Amino acid sequence: MKLKDKKGDNMRTLIRNINLINPYEIFFGYGVVVEQDKIVEINIEDNIKIENIDLVIDGKGNFLAPGFVDIHNHGNMGFDIMDSTENAIDNIGRFHLKNGVTSYLGTVITSSYENMSNAIRNLANYKNKKELSQLIGVHLEGPFFSLDKKGAQPGKYIKNPNKEEIREIFNISNGRLKMVSIAPETSGALDIISYLKSKDITVALAHSNASFEETQIGINYGATVATHLYNGMREFNHREPGIIGAALLDERVYCEIIYDRIHLHDAAVKIAVRMKGVDKIVLVSDSMMAAGLSDGDYELGGQKVIVKNSTARLETGSLAGSTLNLRDAVYNMIYYLDIPINDAIRMASLSPAKAIGINGHKGSIEIGKDADMILIDKDINVLGTMVMGEWKFCSN
Repeated sequence: MKLKDKKGDNMRTLIRNINLINPYEIFFGYGVVVEQDKIVEINIEDNIKIENIDLVIDGKGNFLAPGFVDIHNHGNMGFDIMDSTENAIDNIGRFHLKNGVTSYLGTVITSSYENMSNAIRNLANYKNKKELSQLIGVHLEGPFFSLDKKGAQPGKYIKNPNKEEIREIFNISNGRLKMVSIAPETSGALDIISYLKSKDITVALAHSNASFEETQIGINYGATVATHLYNGMREFNHREPGIIGAALLDERVYCEIIYDRIHLHDAAVKIAVRMKGVDKIVLVSDSMMAAGLSDGDYELGGQKVIVKNSTARLETGSLAGSTLNLRDAVYNMIYYLDIPINDAIRMASLSPAKAIGINGHKGSIEIGKDADMILIDKDINVLGTMVMGEWKFCSN
């Protein structure tokens, strides 16, 4: 319903008749006012001056939640982040938004230096479009990993950390490198971690055979995320808890969880949530190009991936990313682990925003933050989206 024939940057939009998830509880009877691309008022509906509103959106009693933030994904709908063409990123962003993701990091997989640097350069130069999910930076997953725990990372490109190479990648990224995953036990890793932290880049621990002690040292140097916890890392042992034990025990560490019910047993997810608390669990998709499509043959990092029953594997049998989206991950948290809806959504919004240091403007519905919001029903179906103040209803 449009109240005034007013256009331009100063239009004020009211979203009303909602259950507001903001961010630690659910508020009833409140409305949210957006001006330009920011949230400017959150108030009891009766206290909002309707004469100052240009557009009213009726939420019809559904939930208004912060848009999801996916900090680990490789593509979807037949497109790979490594392609990094404008068309590929546009389509990846379109699928994300359909599933409630309003912001994401493009995750660059281990490859040749030329391929990685080209992908990062293209991602850094991409211009976001308001009708799509926003590409907010780059997550470099590799190539400084342990061969023993490479998973679906192409082994021929895995190497020991090279500080000059990471400096060049940082420069190529033009400030858009937001997160780097690394194995902390590899020779030279600690220098890389220190360098990245000096540039305010989040350091994650991944594809690692690190012991408990080696992981602790990496954390002390500045690593603060465990990439896809349990997967691609030394198994937990009661005499050597390894990277899993260190990540679960250390309050400084956020833990990524791929909750497609394929990568992890429900009990393993429940243990992580109980150990870390909602604020330190980050739901990620780790999706690859088959997400949103049917079973068949695909690629990840130039390797053949066979998707069967929605499970993506290399020909060797190793899991190769997922076909998950964050909407389904949130749904699984609610309906398989009995997590309250506001807590499940926090794991997909505020927690990832905090993990990469963008919670000052993303991740929750609060005054002054970016107007990135989603309208969802109790089954987490996405009914409408707002990205940087631009609203649209969804047909799915």
